[in-house]
Amino acid sequence: MRILLAEDEHDLKRALVAVLTHSGYDVDAVENGAEAVKFASMNAYDCMVLDIMMPVMNGMDALSKIREAGDRTPVIFLTAKAEVEDRINGLDAGADDYLTKPFAIGELIARIKSLTRRLETYTPKVLEAGNVIMDIDEQEIKCENAVRLGGKEAKLMEYFMLNKGKMLSRENIFNHVWKDDEDASIDLVYVYVSYLNSKLSAIGASIVIEGEEGANYHLVQK
Repeated sequence: MRILLAEDEHDLKRALVAVLTHSGYDVDAVENGAEAVKFASMNAYDCMVLDIMMPVMNGMDALSKIREAGDRTPVIFLTAKAEVEDRINGLDAGADDYLTKPFAIGELIARIKSLTRRLETYTPKVLEAGNVIMDIDEQEIKCENAVRLGGKEAKLMEYFMLNKGKMLSRENIFNHVWKDDEDASIDLVYVYVSYLNSKLSAIGASIVIEGEEGANYHLVQK
């Protein structure tokens, strides 16, 4: 799982990166809100951990821009402020959770796990990208025509549509779609991307998944 961490306190940032990495997360660490907005626009994350008081752009302004772009990734705010009004403002800005400094690292990890589990429950049932509509429950994509998808195809298409325009690594895709399949090979990513592109072409889609075998992929307008 991939985490975006925005924290300008160097010692705390290093400690959080070390613990999260040891816990099995891939971590991108930045030092201000502007960098957080930039990274969020380019990459797919399972959770974002944002300090509120940061230089260049604070965490609340950064999150507002991230949400305006349609990104629904779970977000945890970190702050030294403990007042109720600050908590309310943070949640109103689009945060899903809130931790007041100092906090136990174990509690942060527990909250990340809780939010990422809830994300699967609250994923929209209908997704749109370009002229393509995807019905999650029916595992169907349609525009000029409609076509059903297999189970893994549907998971892969859902992941691309939730992160349209973002560059997704082959490893990240594999971990999301085939995480419960111990016998699966990462080479399946290229194979299934090819399947999806064929089906998108068949229904007259205005979107395509670009990328080469063994490289990164992203969903873009033709």
